Amino acid sequence: MSAETYRDAWGIPHLRADSAAGLARAQGRVTARDRAWQLEVERHRAQGTSASFLGPEALSWDRLARRARLADTARRCFTALERQDPETAAWVRAYVDGVNEGLTTGEPAPEFARTGLAPGRWEPWTPLGVWLATHILFAGFPAKLWREHIAAHLGPEAVALFAADGPGTAGSNGWLVSGGRTTTGHALIAGDPHRFIEEPGVYQQIHLSCPEFDVVGLAVPGVPGIAHFGHTGTVAWAITNAMADYQDLYRECLRRTGAGVEALGPDGTWHRAARHTERIDVAGEETVEVEVIETGRGPVIAGGPEGLDDGTPAALSLRYPPRVTADLGFGALLPLLRARTVADVDRALDAWTEPVNVVQAADTGGGLLHRVAGRVPVRPEANGLRPVPAWEPGHEWTGWHTPPRAGLTDGVAVMANQRGPATPLGVEFAPPHRADRITALLAGRERWSASDMPRIHTDTHLASATPLLAHIKRLTTATTQTTGTTPTTQTTSTTPTTQTTETAPLTQTTGAAPGTTPLTPEAAALGARLLAWDRRMDADSTDAAAYAAVRAAVVRRLAAHPALAPAAAPPAYPEVLQPWLALVPRVAYALEHLLRADDLYGIDRAATVRAALEEVAADPPAGTWGDTHRLAPWRALPDATAPAKEPGLSGDHDCVLCTSPVPGLTDRAARGPAARYVWDLADRQNSRWVVPHGASGAPGSAHRRNQQALWLTGELVPVVTDFTRLTKESDD
Repeated sequence: MSAETYRDAWGIPHLRADSAAGLARAQGRVTARDRAWQLEVERHRAQGTSASFLGPEALSWDRLARRARLADTARRCFTALERQDPETAAWVRAYVDGVNEGLTTGEPAPEFARTGLAPGRWEPWTPLGVWLATHILFAGFPAKLWREHIAAHLGPEAVALFAADGPGTAGSNGWLVSGGRTTTGHALIAGDPHRFIEEPGVYQQIHLSCPEFDVVGLAVPGVPGIAHFGHTGTVAWAITNAMADYQDLYRECLRRTGAGVEALGPDGTWHRAARHTERIDVAGEETVEVEVIETGRGPVIAGGPEGLDDGTPAALSLRYPPRVTADLGFGALLPLLRARTVADVDRALDAWTEPVNVVQAADTGGGLLHRVAGRVPVRPEANGLRPVPAWEPGHEWTGWHTPPRAGLTDGVAVMANQRGPATPLGVEFAPPHRADRITALLAGRERWSASDMPRIHTDTHLASATPLLAHIKRLTTATTQTTGTTPTTQTTSTTPTTQTTETAPLTQTTGAAPGTTPLTPEAAALGARLLAWDRRMDADSTDAAAYAAVRAAVVRRLAAHPALAPAAAPPAYPEVLQPWLALVPRVAYALEHLLRADDLYGIDRAATVRAALEEVAADPPAGTWGDTHRLAPWRALPDATAPAKEPGLSGDHDCVLCTSPVPGLTDRAARGPAARYVWDLADRQNSRWVVPHGASGAPGSAHRRNQQALWLTGELVPVVTDFTRLTKESDD
């Protein structure tokens, strides 16, 4: 099987082979050469062995991977794939063969020398393990622990108050514009997946060509093919996270016996649970032993017969579709590459399992597709809200939901993790701000081109500022009425005046009325300044910095209020689940609800906002939003070649340009657009894309960070598919 590797000016690999299997082998090989260290990290994460070289900080993840049986599930799924779909299994094997070749023939990454590791051998099931490890937390099952925790301490009504896109979830923007709304008469698909920004990146730009298909797209390093975002020339597709709920937590009643561990089942009898122990090596520390237990519901991921680490009696098992069905959906990958029409994409996605996505697709014949893809179990509503008792009947899975479909409105379809076609399948969704903003921007022009799309990608308008600004308006109005003077309105934003300044009306009257004591002149001036602000979270805006400082102060004060104190100390669940249980991020992401509620446990929110405004007015931020809102990429190891100061960012959590800080904790953004893309159905070579860093993960490569400047400004790299315009690198 012969294969050729080409590169474009950005170092993006373009592969050509004489068969699909040969191409898979070439993809594995070039990925290992470009991303050897990243692949090693992902292999260890899938196995639950990353603490062996990353140290104690990785131990909580390794415990979860072992207890959730990720590697064992991947092995089961690959065994079933070999039996049910031998062609795809052989294709995955070819990819793994390529990875192993690339790891042994490529130049060793310097991280191997730093850690004393040698590249490990990949097994045929390893790509499935990488996929599982990457997405096991995508459905946000720990949010069920938060709902239980907040309801227990503040009452059931608190669940709705704190409902918001949680701090551990990942989302995306995606929009489909039909041919009737474009300058070419052919559809456009554009968007950006929001994930934790990693270096090297979680997405790999790649071009795969063989006699059967020719596809460009964003691959997941360690996984063959192109699953989420691809363009075959005649059909293109893209996804957003559907925010569906497809994983359940069960409270288990466990007991030890002379023969092992038993679990009380819904039939009222005790059943033997599978049990064994495993050892986790931890760099610089003693080896840790972990007990792995699996009941009839699923693997126990927290607690056990003796309870949690603090002695709290609890044991939680996790039920997730691939563990139940031994099917990870890899049977969809080859049909996606071979797709020529939206009907082909549609059929391929019938085999999809997880994560559950909303898919948008279009073809050159005018076909359009907007549907949910993935497995969501049919079970009682309570299962989606909180952990349910395993020993009570009525919480079983009884089948699978039929994935919903949707159409277009005014020639467009917009998804940004809001309530949409997946509504019947989920519990909590992202606030509607990003989706509403994209819809409004698309409505502002009758015809769109591929070159117009960065304007949407980079929009920084923050609609979620309305409730806080409404409180500030009431305070400044009360001050004006009391003193008879109008605060000076001065804006120091350096945002270009050509941008629009759409703002929502500040008419909310929630919360206790402010007192008659006027604001200090400094606070009144700050309030007036914020009310005149254009609500754009631009990196060079001093007004955005001031707003963020006031917002953070409000979040901290609310989270510290005695009324919320009972929820401040989370249960002793594993560390890897704690981001979903921390109070400050929960207050931050639910701030709109908390400020708008008729009552918030007697908290005087006007006084809280007043105190925050005075606090910031007394010590205002000295610079711009980008001075503190900086990129915080995840790296498995510290990188000596990384910039001493990461770049400043525009955007915010609820902007279309979704760069997420954690107000009250940090302005730095660990999450954001892990890629941007525009698929043009009129001419694939008019498509474009970009990633946060570059195509290569090698520290010394010229392509390690050569796309970052474009990513920061919203520019895109052209998609090149003509091999005569590429530079040949090797024949393999």
